Amino acid sequence: MDATLRQLAAYAAVARAASFTAAAAQMHVSQSSLSRAVADLERLLGAQLLERDTRNVQLTAAGAEALRIAEQIVNAHRAGMKELRRFLLGESGTVAVATLPSVAAVLLPQVISRFRTLRPQVTVRILDGLERSVLDQVLSGDADFAITTVGKSSVQLEQRPLVRDRFVAVLPTGHPLTERTEVSWEDLAREPFLAVGRNSSVRRLTDAAFAQVDAHEEPAAEAGSIATVGGLVAAGLGVSALPALVLPLTGAGQVVCRDLVGPVVDRRLDIVLRARRTLPLAAHRLLETLDELRVRGHDLPDGVAWSE
Repeated sequence: MDATLRQLAAYAAVARAASFTAAAAQMHVSQSSLSRAVADLERLLGAQLLERDTRNVQLTAAGAEALRIAEQIVNAHRAGMKELRRFLLGESGTVAVATLPSVAAVLLPQVISRFRTLRPQVTVRILDGLERSVLDQVLSGDADFAITTVGKSSVQLEQRPLVRDRFVAVLPTGHPLTERTEVSWEDLAREPFLAVGRNSSVRRLTDAAFAQVDAHEEPAAEAGSIATVGGLVAAGLGVSALPALVLPLTGAGQVVCRDLVGPVVDRRLDIVLRARRTLPLAAHRLLETLDELRVRGHDLPDGVAWSE
């Protein structure tokens, strides 16, 4: 018993209008076509749905129940097609973004706020983690795209430069180095250095910077959390070097930041997509919002700049 959507819609139109002529006009079809569709439905169901005479159409008991069911099916189909259209236009659905914690906490909120103002029916899922796990989320398809550092390029990934995030010296209040406007990596190498954990992109870049000045001392302490490192610095246990974007994550402790030179080190954050993958339109719309903010030169924290 497989009634077609056309048959159900035709029957519902006739039953509601109580007239084949009026229903045919509403549906912009011929009356004979409508009559055949209703007759086919009655044969399929094995029941008379309408009592007809020259002027009137009345529903039988089976016809009243058939109308209730037909309207449920037709309305559900229309609602489903509307929802599908919204999805195909990027106006509904879910966008999954994998990113580093600092990007999730500092950069993305303004982007999502703007995006949700334009497309309130789209949900944004943020999958925050360290560099390796972020890239894995893109490769597995769990994330539509990522905003992250990339240690090594891969033919499986497509990268688009987004922002440059400059490293600064992070010092305890009252430390002698706070009297300078600039601090060098060699200056930091002579102090107890408090490092981020080895799985972090921040650690990879600080290790590379120390190697450039031929400083190879082991850190005085290391921690996986930026907030923990910030707390250790605030307690006077040493100094650190962090990208400007992560500074809001260092916690409530009192620290002082100075420009870091010799060399100047930028952390490059890219938009990363899986190569040769077609993005859902909602994800494409979120990238458009991000690009719009970049083109307009939307304000970023000190030490962070849009890539050109």
